[in-house]
Amino acid sequence: MDIQSLIPLMYLVASVLFIFGLKKMGHPRTAVQGNLLGALGMLLAIGAALFDVNMQALAAGFGVDRTHYVLIAIGIVVGSVIGAVMAQRVQMTAMPQMVALFNGLGGAASVLVAGGAMAQDATPTITELVATAASAIIGAVTFWGSLVAYGKLQELTWFKRPYPVPAGQLVNALLALLTLAASAWLVAENSLPAYIVTALLASVLGVLLVNPIGGADMPVVIALLNSYSGLAASATGFAIENNVLIISGALVGASGIILTQLMCRAMNRSLTHVLFGVMDAGGASASTDEVYATVRSTTPDDVAMILDGAQRVVIVPGYGLAVAQAQHAVRTLQRVLEDRGCTVEYAIHPVAGRMPGHMNVLLAEADVPYEQLKEMDEINPTMSNVDVAIVIGANDVVNPVARTDPKSPIAGMPIIDVDKAKTVIVLKRSLSPGFAGIPNPLFAAPNTLMLFADGQKGVLELNAAIREASK
Repeated sequence: MDIQSLIPLMYLVASVLFIFGLKKMGHPRTAVQGNLLGALGMLLAIGAALFDVNMQALAAGFGVDRTHYVLIAIGIVVGSVIGAVMAQRVQMTAMPQMVALFNGLGGAASVLVAGGAMAQDATPTITELVATAASAIIGAVTFWGSLVAYGKLQELTWFKRPYPVPAGQLVNALLALLTLAASAWLVAENSLPAYIVTALLASVLGVLLVNPIGGADMPVVIALLNSYSGLAASATGFAIENNVLIISGALVGASGIILTQLMCRAMNRSLTHVLFGVMDAGGASASTDEVYATVRSTTPDDVAMILDGAQRVVIVPGYGLAVAQAQHAVRTLQRVLEDRGCTVEYAIHPVAGRMPGHMNVLLAEADVPYEQLKEMDEINPTMSNVDVAIVIGANDVVNPVARTDPKSPIAGMPIIDVDKAKTVIVLKRSLSPGFAGIPNPLFAAPNTLMLFADGQKGVLELNAAIREASK
């Protein structure tokens, strides 16, 4: 069996590795194995692609251009160095921004590869032309939409507030029609200028689609853009007739849209609205001074006394825990409480932090048993039986306004019902709002006490107070 006949087999094995890797990434215990299988599949796919191009050149009577392989090698080395540095330096709290950036780069790569293939192929088929147009549209929307999402998550000055666009939905609709018209021109005439126009129009559309969406809804947008990047890659696979790119892109696209649907359900958002850049803005909320008029603060010593008689404690982690890197201190708190005969559980909201699984990963770093992580639907029915709920850095995902105020920006979003616990301890540095930008009446509820401190420092002080009280 020669190398040429091995190439389809290598692509098939790579595709199988992608499928099994994706399956294993569905559970925290096997996620690392899943990542390794995916990386191995990608290595195999790249090797097969290089051999494939080489064999095609030889079959056409051309020699092997070593310059191309030198450029590829340089790209691999530079990309590997950048990836390794980012993996070491980027904090977990900034991972959603990195996901957005990676989605965008995937979209940009699809646009460039499809455009390059079009420029070199003088007689493309109608299928290849349609796929090329799809790559231009989806890839450009993904790239520029992801950059806007990155800016919002990074809280860059230019992206903190949406730029007002008069008749925004009408403008988006007209841009979409113009983009489709340009793509029809591309398919009809195999025109490279038409490809460029299509990509430029889709770029503007990508910016305008993500522009009006607020920070609280960014996790949904990131999941959707992840799906777009996969669809763009799959379309590019059709454009260059590469089966493994078609399969891997379809896997990413399908898993991304499934995740988006799950998150829309978790946040009570409409998938249609997300697709077309429409988010429920809600109405005006009560003033901060009015909501926080009855806030009561506490100290670690007082909290230690409250926990002394607790039989069941639920810890609700949020973005503030991630920022403070308090997961190890929280794990110690869990052990301290369990040593006193207390049952400790963790209530995990689907979008706590800035992306799905954010809290799961942080707590896994601290060796928190996976069995103690309870999903929102599992923990909520028993929250009224909880003696003490400790909220660490969470805000919007525990805001009861979602249930009580239909005009709120988070109206209808399912939350963790910590307000139903007998006592609630909220550990935050201040009364600052969450991504939704609205005050949280939980902080001023009669059964709530505020422990103002940095997440890690506050938990460490609480651990010390509990130990001191035990002496």
